[in-house]
Amino acid sequence: MPLDPPQRVPQPSKPADPMLGRVIAGRYRLEARAGEGGMGIVYRARHVLIDRVVALKLIRPDLRGETHLRAWMLREARAANRVDHAHIIDIHDIGETEEGELYLVMEYLVGLSLSGELARGPMPLSRSVDILEQMCAALARAHDLGVVHRDLKSDNILLTTRGGRKDFVKILDFGLAHLAMDPRLAPKGAVFGTPEYMAPEQARGEEASSQSDLYALGVLFFEMQTGQLPFRSDDREILLEMQRTAIAPKPRSIKPDVLPAAEIIVIKLLEKDRRKRYQDAHHLHEELKALQRSLPSTTWEVGTAGENAPPPPPPPPQSAGVIEWANRAALFSRMVSRAYPAGNAPSEVQSAVAQSWDLASRATRLEGEVATHTRKLEALERRGRALRAEIGRKVEELAHEESRALRDVAAEQAEAQRLREHVQQAERAAVVARQQADGVQGSASHMRLAFERTGAATAIVEVKREQLNEREQKASIKDAHARDLRRQIEELRAQLARYAEALEEDLASGREKVAARTREGLAFEKAFSDVSALLLNHLKTKPEARDLLQDLLANMHGQSYGHSQVRPPIVIDSKIP
Repeated sequence: MPLDPPQRVPQPSKPADPMLGRVIAGRYRLEARAGEGGMGIVYRARHVLIDRVVALKLIRPDLRGETHLRAWMLREARAANRVDHAHIIDIHDIGETEEGELYLVMEYLVGLSLSGELARGPMPLSRSVDILEQMCAALARAHDLGVVHRDLKSDNILLTTRGGRKDFVKILDFGLAHLAMDPRLAPKGAVFGTPEYMAPEQARGEEASSQSDLYALGVLFFEMQTGQLPFRSDDREILLEMQRTAIAPKPRSIKPDVLPAAEIIVIKLLEKDRRKRYQDAHHLHEELKALQRSLPSTTWEVGTAGENAPPPPPPPPQSAGVIEWANRAALFSRMVSRAYPAGNAPSEVQSAVAQSWDLASRATRLEGEVATHTRKLEALERRGRALRAEIGRKVEELAHEESRALRDVAAEQAEAQRLREHVQQAERAAVVARQQADGVQGSASHMRLAFERTGAATAIVEVKREQLNEREQKASIKDAHARDLRRQIEELRAQLARYAEALEEDLASGREKVAARTREGLAFEKAFSDVSALLLNHLKTKPEARDLLQDLLANMHGQSYGHSQVRPPIVIDSKIP
């Protein structure tokens, strides 16, 4: 955003949040409090020099001393950035202030949380499957790259509009996500997450896995279909015990019109044994797409959905930029000329006018420099995002193929096990036939018949062994294919990690340049505010300048809309006479 001009702003006697108006890391000015999560407070913020409105999360004051939580927050940006998926919130910047406050800068989104929608009751199946399918696609990419969310819940799902498409999903708050190859940051046995959506293994204090996220999807699907959670209790420990041991009710026992195919998916997702859930998000995604294709087309997207939803908040206010500084310097010059037509203005007034022009000129040049640095930085971010997305898509394609290959391997191994049991049965039958043949006494025809039975039993054993060998070879080939796919995936993930580290170094260097220039701009802003206050307090007593002064103050007042706690005020000792 262009450098904001100083403005006359009425200050409330007791601000609702003392952080409002504060500039974080010399770049982001906090404009409004947007919400509070498990680890941080989220603000709408604006970069003071470039036209970017963002959501900025500050770690909660009472958690600033928690080292492991601070480390988790750092991983939020790294994990989400590495995934780089359309349905996962974008992370622009992360860092630590000079006071040691950790901040996270994300894209600014306007929408409704899924929890707000669920408060109205069950959703149409087509709508809930559409939402779940988008979440599943995002999680598939995250899991492919070794990232587990760990705290999926309705509060962390935002439904927004993009490109005319309603219910565009954004998954928020990867605050408990971690990279699978990193050392664990949580104390051993610690239980983190939201109990209502927590998988049984998480409730036992075990490490969360991709299947844990799938369990949370099952809870969300259950909730979207029935309008209530599968397990409910006001007592956290009772709720955790229910997650560990209680069998989830069937959705149709609560809402009889739930589609059986949807109920099957829910039940499988809510299996207590993670091995009985879907193998991975790719498998679930295939099932959801198949269910989606089987549903009749509906008009919920443009019809009843969201009719009673509150209107979205107005867009963030815009600023006139440093060009307004020059306009104000010109107005000050005209007012001084009117008040002192002979050019005999006091030296401090003349100096202040000259300083206002100088500050306006320097701020304009500075804005141009920052714009140049910012364009380079944004170009680097775009290239990085494009490459991350390209690698992510390749990993996703390979992982989807691996998912099918592993399911094929499992099927071949199951068939091989069945044949192995048949071979064992045939071998036992052959032993029995041989024993019977050895014990046969009597005519040659009886003996011939016994040996024929032995030969037939032996032949059956050989056939079964051949079938088993063939099946084991197929399983081995498919297993080798799956392992080769895994090798390719790991190579791409390593390539992505190397690139991400190199990119972060370049971005950090570029951000520091912007931050340094921005701090200089903030100093200009304060100086311009001080000069303006001096001139206004002096010229308010000059009747010759009254109309220009009124124009200036009206202009400043009109631009202060929405920024009452954003910019440093210009203080005037008394009202204009």
